[in-house]
Amino acid sequence: MVGMHRASAELGRALCMSRQAAATPPTGLEAKAKETVQAAVKAPGVTRALWGQRVARRAAGLVGESVIPARVPNDCSGLVRVAYYSVGVELLHRPRREENAVTAIYRRAAALGAVHWGKPQVGDLIFFRETYDRNGDGRRNDGLTHVGIVESVASNGTVTFVHRVGPGVMRSRVNPRFPSVYSRGGRIFNDLLRRAEGKEPPRLTGDLFVGYASSARL
Repeated sequence: MVGMHRASAELGRALCMSRQAAATPPTGLEAKAKETVQAAVKAPGVTRALWGQRVARRAAGLVGESVIPARVPNDCSGLVRVAYYSVGVELLHRPRREENAVTAIYRRAAALGAVHWGKPQVGDLIFFRETYDRNGDGRRNDGLTHVGIVESVASNGTVTFVHRVGPGVMRSRVNPRFPSVYSRGGRIFNDLLRRAEGKEPPRLTGDLFVGYASSARL
């Protein structure tokens, strides 16, 4: 628990800021890259099953960056959109006025039958709820607020994912099988995702986990 509280203090402003819902279509270099990939996936031997690996590599390549190098919001939704541009996919389509980008992406994934709660594959989207007080009313009523990209899955079920938080793009872990376990046997199962606020304790990734979306269906 001491380690957990120390990590909570370090978390600081590490919260997703997906406040923008308006889609910004890829332009310039992003559009050219999209056309190139769309042509490539039509080539013999290149299947949709490989897309997840490309998506994860693109996201991992941005770890440590504080600014996403593309014309997208510099937040968690922007990161996953840029990662999926690498396979010619735009995740954000016709967002509704009342929803944020994460909710719009989840809604599209659900409509495509991509949402699931089984073992994730590399490149799958991973969703979280209530990671910050989006509407500023001091209540936990904000719904879906954060999204990342699955990079790997350990034998014990711990998922490493790449996401954009306050300081920049980073890796974190979540284990939905043990959602309230911070660490066990010297291994971290769930990282902190929401810092302590007032009487509210810090929240782990497992506490706020919602589900996945299959990269093969997006």
